[in-house]
Amino acid sequence: KVRIIPLGIDEASYPIINDDAILRRLNLEVSEPYFLFIGVLRYYKGLHTLIQAAKKLNAKVVIAGSGPEGDKLKKLASDLDVNNVVFAGQVSNEEKRSLLAHCTALVLPSHLRSEAYGMVLVEAAMMSKPMISCEIGTGTSYVNKHEETGLVVAPESSKQLSAAMDCLLDESISKSLALNARQRYEALFSGEALGNAYASTYKELV
Repeated sequence: KVRIIPLGIDEASYPIINDDAILRRLNLEVSEPYFLFIGVLRYYKGLHTLIQAAKKLNAKVVIAGSGPEGDKLKKLASDLDVNNVVFAGQVSNEEKRSLLAHCTALVLPSHLRSEAYGMVLVEAAMMSKPMISCEIGTGTSYVNKHEETGLVVAPESSKQLSAAMDCLLDESISKSLALNARQRYEALFSGEALGNAYASTYKELV
């Protein structure tokens, strides 16, 4: 018999203070729509596709994090003349919370199975944010349910990724997905949900 208990986040352990100074540093208005990537800039994160998709988007894309692909990605944005991608660099936990709180949606465009789960998706769901991810046959599509908590697109398809982001600029759509994302977090990924799942499993064993 197998019981699967997903990874999650106890909200009580998460930073409770936003550092909105990050918005001013990145020249972002509080009410300005933007899409957010947070993570290490690695080869499997699909950020080349995100930059390509941004060129067709009427909104900013914030890439927060550092890593071995950083210089290569900045060069790609320059070569493609993409002016709406903002490289935020490494951010603090409080800055991350602020960026999540104000973004339109969280984008995780990872295109390889090296992205096994994507805890940042759980963070976004906890913060009541819709998500966009790619179907790569891993846990990302378990956290982000297509057309329920966000949108799932084909990997390395800048056309589909751009269309998904454009779709979520519709506030009525993004609000509905955001509500579902928070409900799914509470049901499956919250501290209470995980505690109940472990307790139930232990009781079954004994």
